[in-house]
Amino acid sequence: MPKSLTPGLSRLKEEIEGYAREFGLDFFETIFEVLTYDELNMVASYGGFPTRYPHWRWGMEYEQLSKGYEYGLSKIYELVINNDPCYAYLLESNSDVDQKLVMAHVYGHCDFFKNNFSFRHTNRRMIDDMANHATRVRRWVDKIGVEKVEDFIDRTLSLENLIDQHAPHIRRNPDPKRAEDEMKSNERVEGFKVNREYMRGFINPTEFLDSQRKKVEDEKLKAKKFPERPQRDVLLFLLEHAPMEPWESDILSIIRDEAYYFAPQGQTKIMNEGWASYWHSTIMTRRALKDDEVIDYADRHSGTMGTRPGALNPYKLGIELWRDIEERWNKGRFGKEWDECDDLRARRSWDKKLGVGREKIFEVRKHYNDITFIDTFLTPEFAIEQKLFVYGFNEKRNSWEILDREFRKVKNKLLQGLTNFGQPIIEVVDGNYENRGELLLAHKHDGQDLKGDYARETLRNLQSLWRRPTCIITRYDNKGVMLRFDGQNHTEKKIDL
Repeated sequence: MPKSLTPGLSRLKEEIEGYAREFGLDFFETIFEVLTYDELNMVASYGGFPTRYPHWRWGMEYEQLSKGYEYGLSKIYELVINNDPCYAYLLESNSDVDQKLVMAHVYGHCDFFKNNFSFRHTNRRMIDDMANHATRVRRWVDKIGVEKVEDFIDRTLSLENLIDQHAPHIRRNPDPKRAEDEMKSNERVEGFKVNREYMRGFINPTEFLDSQRKKVEDEKLKAKKFPERPQRDVLLFLLEHAPMEPWESDILSIIRDEAYYFAPQGQTKIMNEGWASYWHSTIMTRRALKDDEVIDYADRHSGTMGTRPGALNPYKLGIELWRDIEERWNKGRFGKEWDECDDLRARRSWDKKLGVGREKIFEVRKHYNDITFIDTFLTPEFAIEQKLFVYGFNEKRNSWEILDREFRKVKNKLLQGLTNFGQPIIEVVDGNYENRGELLLAHKHDGQDLKGDYARETLRNLQSLWRRPTCIITRYDNKGVMLRFDGQNHTEKKIDL
């Protein structure tokens, strides 16, 4: 069971919280709880929440975490929940310097959760809702049976990425009432042309105009698409139109709600981890460290920032980019004059002593996500300094190797991996394909082909919810292809795009 903070940890919490507020961090009340490593692994396997709906994957993740800790391969230092109040967990066996580092890191996360626009629409009571979700699923288990419910959860979890991650911030579809009014205004039927106004009632009687209006409405209904526009939130489309049983709709709505809750964390992984790392580094090195703790802190910090060859460490990339932004705005290395300067010696010594770097990073923390963060602030100088490159598999040499160091290609590769979490963008384009009730989806091809086995399994799971054949249009070798699953067989045919 979680333990409350000891008097010593309570003093450390008050100290670190004071430093965080002194530096201008703004966060919800943060509650720390102390766990043993086994309890921490259990909470981590649930995604940081003490209670989740029953499913076998939590046990699998717990086993992986436990073995990683026992074999010395991994260790969880911090775990924090985006909630109001925020909840964070401390490992009971950690030393004081570890606890201070974790607390400072947590306050950085909590500030980011509260202030970044991506989290503005998130559920700040999700810890309670997760418990409610668990209760609802357990009721269905008691009523329907564990195997049936678990099988359905298996299928829906494979579809949880088929949401519109930008839906909380934009309106893709018009307001239904307004759209209906506009449609009615466009349905005006005047009948035959009349030269003399007094003859209008005789030439175009009310009954005739009504029949003509009904004819226009019927034609529009036949031509109306379903859905009217491509819909990226596939799960919402299924909830609204798939012939599911009540228990299936309830569980699918739970999976969708939780997917939307976690989406902003995927959208801001580099920024969020970099921001928390920036502040734990700043608080520890400028305020909280004692002389005898420096070596231990440096060991922990370097372990977090370490980067394996060919891998991207969001902590390292994030903290370095935050520091680069702060330095550039402190020295005035931005704007028209800076961009137009082509004297390398002048650029190296450039320092207008503006001192607005801290103000700038707080502004960036509020208004950006990973994609806009990288797109706006990643510079050629930064890419060279951090030794960024594009790598790939060389089939001739049968080995992985560096393909390119050119800045534009490096940046595009980063952005491509961040767009939609690096996953294909799928949209519903027709819920009544060829008037047969089939579900038609389309893959917005961005240079990356669909993985055939993944696509076929996804179609299988979608078909089990739609109860009718399900198809997807994609592209292989620049040629249009339609994959289809009818409930028994997978088929594939070429189409014109």
